[in-house]
Amino acid sequence: MLIRRINYSIDLTYVQNLLDINCHFGYAIFIEVFMRICSFFFAIFLILMLSPTEELHPTANLYTTWTTNNDQPMLLRETNIAKFACGFFCEGNCTSYLFAIFISPTKYSDTQVIWSANRDYRVKKNAILNFTAAGELFLQDADGRIVWTTNTAGKSVAGMNLTDAGNLVLFDNNNSVVWQSFDHPTDCLLPGQKLFQGQELKSSVSLDNSSEGMYSLQVTDKGLFAYVHSNPPQPYYSRFTYLYGKPNTNKVRKYVSYLNGGLAFFIYSSESSDPDVVIGIPQASSAQYMKLMSNGHLQVFEGKRPSGGWMVVADLTTGYVDECSYPLVCGRSSVCSTNQQCSCPEIEYFRPVDDHQPNLGCYEVTPLTCNSTQGQHFITLEHVRYFTSTADMDGVNMDTCKQACLNSCSCKAVFFQYYLNASSGKCFLTSEIFTMKSVDRNDINTVAFIKVQNVTSRHSSHQVATIVGSTIGSCVLLLVVVIGFITYVVLKRKRDAEMQEEYLDQVPGMPTRFSYEELKTATDNFCKKLGEGGFGSVFEGNLKDGTKIAVKRLEGLSHIKRSFLAEVQSIGSIHHVNLVRLRGFCTWKSQSFLVYEFMSNGSLDRWIYHGVREQILEWECRKKIILDIAKGLAYLHEDCRQKIIHLDIKPQNILLDDHFNAKVSDFGLSKLIDRNQTQVMTTMRGTPGYLAPEWLSSVITEKVDVYSFGIVLLEILCGRKNFDRSQPEESWHLLRVFQKCSEQETLLDMVDINNEDMQKNGTEVMKTMKMASWCLQTDYTRRPSMSLVVMVIEGAMNIESNLDYNFTDPRLQKNNSQEKDLTSLLPFVLSGPR
Repeated sequence: MLIRRINYSIDLTYVQNLLDINCHFGYAIFIEVFMRICSFFFAIFLILMLSPTEELHPTANLYTTWTTNNDQPMLLRETNIAKFACGFFCEGNCTSYLFAIFISPTKYSDTQVIWSANRDYRVKKNAILNFTAAGELFLQDADGRIVWTTNTAGKSVAGMNLTDAGNLVLFDNNNSVVWQSFDHPTDCLLPGQKLFQGQELKSSVSLDNSSEGMYSLQVTDKGLFAYVHSNPPQPYYSRFTYLYGKPNTNKVRKYVSYLNGGLAFFIYSSESSDPDVVIGIPQASSAQYMKLMSNGHLQVFEGKRPSGGWMVVADLTTGYVDECSYPLVCGRSSVCSTNQQCSCPEIEYFRPVDDHQPNLGCYEVTPLTCNSTQGQHFITLEHVRYFTSTADMDGVNMDTCKQACLNSCSCKAVFFQYYLNASSGKCFLTSEIFTMKSVDRNDINTVAFIKVQNVTSRHSSHQVATIVGSTIGSCVLLLVVVIGFITYVVLKRKRDAEMQEEYLDQVPGMPTRFSYEELKTATDNFCKKLGEGGFGSVFEGNLKDGTKIAVKRLEGLSHIKRSFLAEVQSIGSIHHVNLVRLRGFCTWKSQSFLVYEFMSNGSLDRWIYHGVREQILEWECRKKIILDIAKGLAYLHEDCRQKIIHLDIKPQNILLDDHFNAKVSDFGLSKLIDRNQTQVMTTMRGTPGYLAPEWLSSVITEKVDVYSFGIVLLEILCGRKNFDRSQPEESWHLLRVFQKCSEQETLLDMVDINNEDMQKNGTEVMKTMKMASWCLQTDYTRRPSMSLVVMVIEGAMNIESNLDYNFTDPRLQKNNSQEKDLTSLLPFVLSGPR
């Protein structure tokens, strides 16, 4: 809080003169002291009135209602090291909300959710949080359904408070706690918070999905345990306590307390007692919280000051759990070996869920059934163990262990451990197979037996049917040849339709499916064409509810495989304000249709090129368009579940709505890669003139989009195309002009000369042009990420210095014929349909 110091004084000369003439000297002194006291208090009053304050609202009264339409926090609490807020929290384009408490170390832009009421049921827009007169806090969705409540009606609740520790409290007239969020943890603990026996932390499904996941952290009579959800739950992490000699240990409520510098296990309900176990954590110098992660790790995060953001300062499971002992590190039914390599047990019985992502686990080729127990046997995996240490049987031999699993329908695997021989050891039975661990040979021998369906038994039961089928097939072969030509056309059409449906079934998260008749009616029999590309046309239409749409028609089965599937897989299930929304699709005979939201102002190239633009765009409008494109690409590269590389960024693929908001479109050439992949090999795709130099090696990253963005940025600033034969021959290539002007320090000469507003804002335009040069670095590792570009545009950081203004790839300098070959290609050779 900023407080200005004000010096306030009163000139008493005139008063003193009057006193000298008319009053006694002592009385004059009294008057002077009185006046100075009044002056002092008046100055204090001015200080309080003029000093700016940041009013926080840590409390709320009954009869209060909040809605998701208000983006301001409901309650705020600021301490010396942290800021807490309570309110509706959303991600992305804010289509769903959590009622949550979130924390930030220095500013509210680095917020992290530490508690939420409705993590498994997000509410929609217009949802209401009501603090009723009866003292109950409840969350009501937009459709009127009660999603969550504190169940405190009639318990004399007087108000609500967000404490310095980040605890949301409902209190009564005596300031006693009636309900508190600390008693209902989700996946986080805060310093000062206790996790009691009977409570648990539950991880999220993933970093992008806050619903309850597979892991939990609980306090038991034996200590602190982390479990993976199964029937029954199986522990993978434990910190035992020693309760021997402790009186009445079965009558007290045990808990762990998150202290500043440790996680302490108490067996008494009193802070005065010494903890039985203390797990060390670095002393907090900033905001700090502990979180059970979606991968099973228990990590402590601390705010970075003064820069903001969060960093991991401790991982409490590391050191007790190696990487291969986390239950789902390699998915289900998979084996984790050295360097966290994931593989399936035997390819005859188990196959990877995804060949390109072995960490997703394996599935059974032939599922186990209780009706076929006679046809089941074990496959043996030597030196393989399970993460759990709780044995089902001890002191039994290997055969007894295996037979116990065969006798149980629910048992899917058995793990046996022994020292000297297999006549006596520990037996572990499991009804779910999570990740198994390959171990080196040591004093303890371990072997895994995985129950599988006996494939040979199935074959023997069908031997007679196979022989009969072969004989019949030979007899009808001649008949098939005779009638084959007659039915060829009909069968081909049917086969094509089935293949189309098969492709569609492979696409996850498909949007609305329209009928051909619906699109025919909406487009007035496809009469108003908006544009045409190499693989189809785009038509304007109107749905029955009056919504305007743009319908892209693709023709040919090969295009479904390539463009249709690529586009739907890329944006079919994601939504962002700067990405064109895919509303649905349609397949009819050999044709496929993609239905998009309608963008009234068309593509960007209609507005920026001199000679073809419809009107001149002012600098602020162009700057907003540049920011919109950058935000859309940043979302694709960094915020999606899988990283999406667009691969065809150009003005024709940037669409504008009626308010000139820019949206990235046309994902027909896009590439989806895992977030842990740094690069990918693929054939050259895109549009000549916008291709990054590294395409010559076919090994690309998301930085190829950054390069294309840099070209588009130059075109917006200069009002011309990247390759323009209407210019003098030495100025055909915009990059060469850019390089020359950079060397001569005459960049302002490149700015659109037909736009006076651009010239007036020359300083800001020059800064943006410098950012374009950052994006166009020949060495892709020196280019910024799109999130950094967004921060530069918004003024949150500066542009990299010491940039290289030689924009020609050395490989192209050695072989100019390659450059000519690339430039001479027509756009539709590499680029998809428009």
